[in-house]
Amino acid sequence: PPTLEPLAWAEDGVLMALAHRHRPQWGVQFHPESVASDHGATLLANFRALALSHRPRARPAPSRPDTAVPAAAAPPPAPHRPGGTSQNVAVPGWAAGGGAEWELRVVELPGAVDAERAFGALYRDSPSAFWLDSSSVHKGLSRFSFLGDASGPLAEVLTYRLGSGAVDVHPTGGAAYRVPGSIFDVLADRLRTLGFRRPPLPFDLACGYVGYFGYELKAECGGASAHRADTPDAVWLLADRMVAIDHLHGRTYLLALDAGPAATSTTAGAAGAADTARTAGNAEPTGSAGGWLRRTADRLRALPADPLPRPAPPRPLTGAGARHLLRRGPGRYLADIAECQRQLHAGESYEICLTDTAVLPAPADPVEAYRWLRRANPAPYAAFFRHGGLTVASSSPERFLRIGADGSVESRPVKGTAPRGADPVSDEGLRRALAASAKTRAENLMIVDLLRNDLGRVCEIGSVTVPRLMATESYATVHQLVSTVHGRLRAGVGPVDCVRAAFPGGSMTGAPKLRTMEIIDRLEGRARGVYSGALGYFGPGGTADLSIVIRTLVSWQGTATVGAGGAIVLDSDPADEYAEMLLKAGAVLQGLVPSAHQAHPDGTPEPLVGRNVAAEW
Repeated sequence: PPTLEPLAWAEDGVLMALAHRHRPQWGVQFHPESVASDHGATLLANFRALALSHRPRARPAPSRPDTAVPAAAAPPPAPHRPGGTSQNVAVPGWAAGGGAEWELRVVELPGAVDAERAFGALYRDSPSAFWLDSSSVHKGLSRFSFLGDASGPLAEVLTYRLGSGAVDVHPTGGAAYRVPGSIFDVLADRLRTLGFRRPPLPFDLACGYVGYFGYELKAECGGASAHRADTPDAVWLLADRMVAIDHLHGRTYLLALDAGPAATSTTAGAAGAADTARTAGNAEPTGSAGGWLRRTADRLRALPADPLPRPAPPRPLTGAGARHLLRRGPGRYLADIAECQRQLHAGESYEICLTDTAVLPAPADPVEAYRWLRRANPAPYAAFFRHGGLTVASSSPERFLRIGADGSVESRPVKGTAPRGADPVSDEGLRRALAASAKTRAENLMIVDLLRNDLGRVCEIGSVTVPRLMATESYATVHQLVSTVHGRLRAGVGPVDCVRAAFPGGSMTGAPKLRTMEIIDRLEGRARGVYSGALGYFGPGGTADLSIVIRTLVSWQGTATVGAGGAIVLDSDPADEYAEMLLKAGAVLQGLVPSAHQAHPDGTPEPLVGRNVAAEW
C-alpha cells in the first residue's frame, strides 16, 4: 500500500524490509541471531536507537503522601520445565545415602582386547546388554568402546512409556516396582545419587546408565503427543560391571562397583593386573566386585588374540525389491515432499526433516547382523543395545550431545549427505559438490542456529559458539556435512536438563522445531520410535555422551525397521531427496536385501554408489 515504503530486497527479488511513511514502524525479514549473519548486532542497535528516538519523555508520577506501604512482592514464579515439573521421586534403598557406600574397583589390562570376541564371550546371551562401539575410531571423537549388561548385583533397568506417569524399575535379583514421574525426572534424580570415589581414568563412563530416549518423548520436551510407539519410549540400564577398551592406546579396563568399603586400585602391566584381579577375588562371594574382576580378567586373557573371522552376510530376503519394504511408496513420499514445500512457501517452516521406514523380518541372530553392519558401515557412534525383545543395531555418524564433568557441551549436527564415488576422482567430485551446495549449506545452517538456540536455554550467556561450521566428513558409504557447536552449562543445570532442552535433535526435525514436528506428525502418520531419538550413556559426575539414532536397524518382537529421510527445503529437488533417503536406508539394509548391496569375493560390502541406488530400489 502507499503508506509503506520498500527498503531492501533479496538477490531473487523478494522484499526483505519496509517502513511506514508516517509512523515509527519498520519491518525486516532477517535473522540477526544466525551464526552466519554479519550485521545482526548493528541491526538490533539501529532498532533500539530508532525506538529510543521516538519514545515520549516519561513523566514522573505525582507523589501521594497518604499512599500505604506496599505489601512484600510476591516471589517470582518457578521456572517452566517443558513436559512437566520437577518432583521428588523414590530411589532404591542403596541410593538413599547418595552412593556413599559404593566403591569403584578398576583393573587395567595391557592390550586392547578384540571387542567382538569380548562381547561374544561375556554378553552375547545376556537379556539386557550394551556395546557402545567405536567401530570407526576418529581422533577426538571416538576412541573407547564400552561393553556391559544388567547382571551385576547393583544393576537395574528403567523402562518408560508415555502416558504411564511412572517409570518401571527392574533391579537385578529383586522385585520390580514403579517410581512416579517422567523418565527425565527419575533418571536425573538417580544420577544425583550416583556418587562414588573413582581413580583418574581417560574416559567418562566409569559405570553408569546406558540406554536410549525414543523420538516420541518430544511430548515431554514441548512437542505434541501425536502417535504411540510400539517399542518402549525409553530404556536405561545401570551397569555396575563393565569393560572399557581404549583403541587408541591399546588398553583394556575392567570396572566394578562394590556396595561395601574397599580400596580402589588400578594396576598396569600383565602380571600386575592378573595379581590385582586374583587378590581382589580372594575370599570374596561369587557376586562380589572382586570375584567378577578376577573371573572376567581370566576370560579375557583366554581369548584368542586374532580378531574374529569376517561375518557371513546375513541371509538376504528374497522376493520383491527393497523399495517395496518402505511403508510409503515413492508416489506417497514424493507427494509428501510436495506438501512440505507448500508448507515452506506458506511460511509454516524453513526446513522439514521427512522420513520413511523400511519394514522387514528381524534377523535370526541380531549380534551377527550387527557384526555385519559395523563392517559394512563403520561409524564413530556405532552401538548395539538389547533389552528383552528389543534390539538396536546402530551405525550412527552423528553426536547429539556430549557433556563433560566441567559442564562443557558439544553437539555435532549432520545435515547434507552425498554418496561415495566408485573411484577416487568421482569420490572427490562428490565431496566437493556437497561442500559447495547452497541447498545443503542452508540445511546445515538452519540446524546449527536451532541447536544454538536449544543450548542457549541451558548454557551460560555468551558461551555458545560454533568452532567448526559445515566441514565435510567421509564415511564408508556417504560424505556428510558436519558442524560443531560448543557451550557451557549454567550453574544448577544437569546433563538430563540439557538433553531435555535439546531433544529431539534438530537435525531430525527441522526448524522451527515445534511447528515443524506437527507437520511431520501429520505427514508421516505414525510413531518413529527409537529411530530419530538419542542413544548413549550418562556417567557419574555429570557426564554424558549420546548419538542421534540414524543408520540403525531396530528389531522388536520379530519385526525389524530401518528409518531414513532427509531435510526438505525450498530448493529441494524431489527426485534427489528420494534418492538420498534410499542411500541412507541402503547403508543399513545392504546384506539384508539382495537389490540393496553388492559384495566383494572376501565378503566385504561394497558401498552403494550414486543414483544407481534409486534404480536398484
